[in-house]
Amino acid sequence: MDKKPDLITLSLGAGVQSTCLYLMACQGEILPRPDVAIFSDTGWEPPEVYEHLEKLKANGSIPINIVSGGNIRDDVINYVTSWREDGSGWLRGQPPMYARIPDEVSKMNNKEPDKGGPLWRQCTEKYKIKPIQNEIRRLLGYKKGQHVRKLAHQYFGISSDEMQRMKDSRVTWIDNRYPLVDMRMNRTKCIDWLEKNNWHNVEKSACIGCPYHDNKMWKHMKNNRPEQWADAVEFDKAMRDGPYPNTKGQVYLHPNMIPLDQVELSTSEDRGQLSFLDECEGMCGV
Repeated sequence: MDKKPDLITLSLGAGVQSTCLYLMACQGEILPRPDVAIFSDTGWEPPEVYEHLEKLKANGSIPINIVSGGNIRDDVINYVTSWREDGSGWLRGQPPMYARIPDEVSKMNNKEPDKGGPLWRQCTEKYKIKPIQNEIRRLLGYKKGQHVRKLAHQYFGISSDEMQRMKDSRVTWIDNRYPLVDMRMNRTKCIDWLEKNNWHNVEKSACIGCPYHDNKMWKHMKNNRPEQWADAVEFDKAMRDGPYPNTKGQVYLHPNMIPLDQVELSTSEDRGQLSFLDECEGMCGV
């Protein structure tokens, strides 16, 4: 028999699935009912996400606590700038940007051209997982460093079509739960539920400059949200204004490993192909 939890929380990303989970819980369709929902703010969410979050707070019956591990955009820019000046330090919370050694450098070292690939992703841990864990610890009544003897259940908005993202908790005092998977609700069913309950056009939740954006997302941003597009382009360029810390080669936001404003953003649908990997919201694992 499962031990009764001392606290039940809901990890709220403010995208489609976690919004559906939160609202279902508010209406009593998810039991046991969460005591609190927790949103971890990376500081670089689109304005639409913050507006949606305020709407949830105004209409939901379960309190939403907002926490933060810092501003990911400012943290990366500040670290990269200072590293270029004194060459020291280490970046905690690195986004999985794409790195490639220029062909001419490879030739100078008598090596084959480097195809490149994503850097190690650390941003989820620093800006999502840890802040939420720290808030759960606080709500359980413990300070940093204290041994936690209570138990919390943490609900995640992972749907049945993304079961591969289900993971056990990294700490013994949190037990991860996946109500949407248990209810066999996929993303389409979540959207249908939201529509029936008058929550229309809930958007994906991700940082403005997330390297996991696909071309469809980048194209939508470029065509409809020019300020966000300009912000992402500026950030992308800033990463190559000098050497990137502890990395051989240059880094980019786009997997094509060319400047973001030079990428051809046609999608598979534009080319008459079907796309089944249309969701980037869940890549952070929260």
